[in-house]
Amino acid sequence: MLKRKNIMIVFGKGSNINMISLVIPCYNEENNVEDFFRRCLEVFHQDIEYIFINDGSKDHTYDKIENLSHDYSHEKIIGINFSKNFGKEAAMLAGLKKASGDYISVIDADLQQDPMYVLKMVEFLQMNQDYDAVACYQDVRKESKLMVSCKSLFYSLVNKISDTHFERNASDFRTFRKYVVDSIIEMKEYYRFSKGIFSWAGFNTYYMPYTVQERHAGVTSWNFRKLTSYALDGFVSFSTAPLRLATYLGLIASLGSLIYMFIVIIQKLFIGNVISGYTTIVCLILLIGGILMILLGIIGEYLARTYIEVKQRPIYIIKDEIDYEKDK
Repeated sequence: MLKRKNIMIVFGKGSNINMISLVIPCYNEENNVEDFFRRCLEVFHQDIEYIFINDGSKDHTYDKIENLSHDYSHEKIIGINFSKNFGKEAAMLAGLKKASGDYISVIDADLQQDPMYVLKMVEFLQMNQDYDAVACYQDVRKESKLMVSCKSLFYSLVNKISDTHFERNASDFRTFRKYVVDSIIEMKEYYRFSKGIFSWAGFNTYYMPYTVQERHAGVTSWNFRKLTSYALDGFVSFSTAPLRLATYLGLIASLGSLIYMFIVIIQKLFIGNVISGYTTIVCLILLIGGILMILLGIIGEYLARTYIEVKQRPIYIIKDEIDYEKDK
């Protein structure tokens, strides 16, 4: 586990930074895209490649991206418009594939993640050649106690059952060197859990604290149900422990049934009790039936994902695309 420490980096117009690619997943961000871009213009004085991915938004997010490409034609702006909502994981993958910068950052468009931290991450990598990536984590979580407790429980459980280590509270707000991204996009799985993929890929990663800002506009699309589903993806994608749990539960249930069978036989042969057994049988049937249903559900999760993977469907479909190189 890498040690976290606070750093102070001075940067400005004289910084010697090669091209940075910003991968910006967008879902219903029509009121944020333009302000996010203006904030980037204030922060960056280097060569920046902006890659906006419209993940099937129901508002006019893609129209705003098109307007930016027209109004700022001198900037390197790429717009990718999905045919429907494929999820943030697919949007990040599309952006990473398109990125051509020496340093590639994933950042949200809602301004909760200040672009200033991108410069800090890039300059840290320039000053520390032994590191391959920088991942930001929240130094203070601005969430309810229930949400914080649930996330803490997730990290505790997944790190116990998975061979891949998940850094606690690490976000998708990260900066990579180009060869790290090349390794990440080689992973072709349909069900993508990026936090796990980033960790599984290895490489030397520095964890940098950052302060989350208030969302600039709109409402987050993440809720407890989606976060629970996302956590389930993490468990299933990076551990086979639930399948082993099914085996253990089956063994325990079988052992318990065997012990109870011997008890009934001994009572019948030596004590002579006449046991009606109706209530006992019903309880055992319900218990064992419930355990079997849970086990089938666990196996079904893995089987369903295998079924989808075998189909080899595309992770996303691009409907429209804006590319500053093609539009020259």
